[in-house]
Amino acid sequence: MRRILVCSLLLSTLVGCQSSQVSQAQSQASATSSSQATDQATAPAADSRQDVNAQAESPASFEAWLADFRREARAKGIAESTLDRALADVRFQPKILEYDRAQPEFVRPIWQYLDTAVSSTRVTNGRKRLAEHRATAERMASRYGVPAEVLVAIWGVESNYGSNFGSFSTLNSLATLAFDGRRRDFAHDELIAALKIIQNGDIAPDRMIGSWAGAMGHTQFLPSSFLAYAEDGDGDGRRDIWGSIPDVMASTANYLARAGWQAGEPWGVEVRLPADFDYSQTELATRRSSQAWAAQGVRATDGEALPALGKASILTPAGARGPAFLVGGNYRAILRYNTATSYALAVGTLSRRVAGEPGIRADWPRQETPLSRAQVRELQRSLNARGFATGTPDGIMGPNTRAGLRAFQAAQGLTPDGFATVSLLERLQQ
Repeated sequence: MRRILVCSLLLSTLVGCQSSQVSQAQSQASATSSSQATDQATAPAADSRQDVNAQAESPASFEAWLADFRREARAKGIAESTLDRALADVRFQPKILEYDRAQPEFVRPIWQYLDTAVSSTRVTNGRKRLAEHRATAERMASRYGVPAEVLVAIWGVESNYGSNFGSFSTLNSLATLAFDGRRRDFAHDELIAALKIIQNGDIAPDRMIGSWAGAMGHTQFLPSSFLAYAEDGDGDGRRDIWGSIPDVMASTANYLARAGWQAGEPWGVEVRLPADFDYSQTELATRRSSQAWAAQGVRATDGEALPALGKASILTPAGARGPAFLVGGNYRAILRYNTATSYALAVGTLSRRVAGEPGIRADWPRQETPLSRAQVRELQRSLNARGFATGTPDGIMGPNTRAGLRAFQAAQGLTPDGFATVSLLERLQQ
């Protein structure tokens, strides 16, 4: 699978990007489409609409591109009969390009994202879905080593348990994006993969639906991820992640197992940090044993011993004033599904709630306002100008920016937690 590095645009200040050969294409779709509400809420810029409308006025160019694509697909082993079935009704969709070119400027705080992703309604519905499909979920948990609650949680976060996995034709979406999207080569390769799925007999063209970005079915697989990881869970000879819950659960469990899920290990645990904790350690790249963290005074909030994790990291997604988490390899496996820190915490927390365990105990700093992408760029420029190197300003709070911000905070006598706020930006600009 193509190696690409992608981060959720709506959660750009909260993302921990991981380079992964297993799943970066899957992460691209998940980050874009795990909430179909985004499809409806994102307003494209006026110049994007003009570009899209100009292209829509030239359907002949799309038809010429499609004819060239058919020739290339035939050369890659796609049968003429498959091309006729799959591409006969494919149409250029201007609205897809509007979504693709929209660049959200403002981000949601992690606590607002979790309020929705792990709402009481979603917890209640998750428990109901687990009860309805417990035999299937436990069979897949036994086969792949991934707990049933985690499978249900991914199902819930990705598509609200199948109630909202999109209504776009995957073929229309990918053809439009391959013709004129920002990632044409990526969409082109995914369209070839979609044709292979149809040729294999897994799904009919008119049932291949999902998000505008090309992610499909209950747990939002891209076509290339489907080819690599989808499983036939019900034994009917097809892999149907649109209609067969056994196939959905088997495919999701196989994905996580292939991403490195370790049976018997928790994804993580909420912890309390000592007053003198060094927050420069709160990066996924910093990995120590649970025993080493305990020696620094890290304690589980529930009073139990820290779980035995060999390569664990401490995360503080809202800085020193928000919750802290000790996470291990299974948290990283969830990140291979979607690289957003917020997403992985949502899946982990929802899985615990579905299992009847408590949610996050510590309070979030809800009084804080997250920085927009423009404000993050200004933060980066200001830090650079003051000698706190962050690299090229890009509007994303990555490790280098957090390191520069921690250095500034330390110089100001503040807790150097690397959590960017409007008040910090104002202080930096004084």
